[in-house]
Amino acid sequence: MNRITNLLKTLIGFVPLIAALFTLYWLESSGLWTIETPHRGKLSVLVLMIGMGLSFVAYSWLFDRKAERKD
Repeated sequence: MNRITNLLKTLIGFVPLIAALFTLYWLESSGLWTIETPHRGKLSVLVLMIGMGLSFVAYSWLFDRKAERKD
């Protein structure tokens, strides 16, 4: 059971990153972002940084070592 729980926690931790990647895909495929869009590269990096940061926070919160210790 512990292995399944860890797998689910890991998958939940990746959700913000997957959402950021899907957002970039959706913006590109829908035609909202073209090559001429100003600051497209900077905004892409910002969206990915937010997704990675939120994934880090979620993963850290889910695998909190203090909560697992039984003192």
